[in-house]
Amino acid sequence: MSLLELIAAADERGLATSAVACLDRCLPPPAEGADPDPLRPLWAGCADGSLWPVRLAEARAALDAAADAEGAAPQIRKLLGDAPADRAEPGLREWADACSLLALEVHLEQDATPSAGAGAVRGCRVGDTEGVGPLLAGEVWRQTRILELLAENAGATGAGAGLRQVLDTSAEGQRVLRAAVSRRARGRGHGLAHDEQWE
Repeated sequence: MSLLELIAAADERGLATSAVACLDRCLPPPAEGADPDPLRPLWAGCADGSLWPVRLAEARAALDAAADAEGAAPQIRKLLGDAPADRAEPGLREWADACSLLALEVHLEQDATPSAGAGAVRGCRVGDTEGVGPLLAGEVWRQTRILELLAENAGATGAGAGLRQVLDTSAEGQRVLRAAVSRRARGRGHGLAHDEQWE
């Protein structure tokens, strides 16, 4: 199934968890002394829908306290503000779709071999990853894998079934993206230093 098909078929737990994972992967590295994992409260809300409203409020407060304007932080903050207050709300699927789209756009922007803009993202969402950069292709695989894991565990006993694998997959994706951002930043720094030699 394509990414769009998986989102369309996911239950509320799958939608909430995949959306939070997308936002979590795109968080920039925390500033010194800041909460290293401001979205942590929401994972409990993913496992247990009754906790979602309280955990969502906690995550919003933690992210607001970070006051980070770098990278995708402003978009993440906005999406978190748009999140349905009740995990069972009809708008959950639309919100999860928006989180998926943001994560793909962030990875496209940081890809060392950028593809053809929004067209590449649209293609990836329907299963066409031919010619896209490795960072974007990796994120498509990661989102697909997470939704598949959640679907496989949808009827399993225990609200947290499958969440450990999702957390591990998402954490690895966060490391990959942060490493790519760091490499690009170092590259820009070297380029600036080279230019300054001629001033």
